[in-house]
Amino acid sequence: MIFDTTDKKLLELLQTDSKQTNKELSLKLSLSVTAVYERIKKLERAGFIDGYVALVNKAKINKNFVVFCHIKLVQHTQDYVMQFEREVAKIPEVLECFHLSGDYDYLLKVLVENMDEFRAFMVSKLTTISHIGSTHSMFVINEVKHSTVIKF
Repeated sequence: MIFDTTDKKLLELLQTDSKQTNKELSLKLSLSVTAVYERIKKLERAGFIDGYVALVNKAKINKNFVVFCHIKLVQHTQDYVMQFEREVAKIPEVLECFHLSGDYDYLLKVLVENMDEFRAFMVSKLTTISHIGSTHSMFVINEVKHSTVIKF
């Protein structure tokens, strides 16, 4: 598949607002509506577009207490790593989980209502996962930048 500058611009427009109509996109890209539709389908089939989502306002749903948790496993065996990843993937409060290099093994982005809910999350969910050696949590004071747009 050829991935050209028009495809890149189309992806940027879709990342900014995926609810734009093909007609709106066609006007911005100087293409026909059919050409926009075909390009979107081509990008979806080729795996450039994983899906479409609605971004929810955390404050409106009382889930604006954001915590980043560093996790260190007791050992780095394949079994421990795989078990931790399977278990953490089941926890709905964990929005993102990254396997890292450095002092800690994982970084979790956790979203809860408040400190009490975070404590309950730690006690009843996170610390029940086997093979966690230590955790280190940091609480977000202010979100300075949040973007889901990847620039080309």
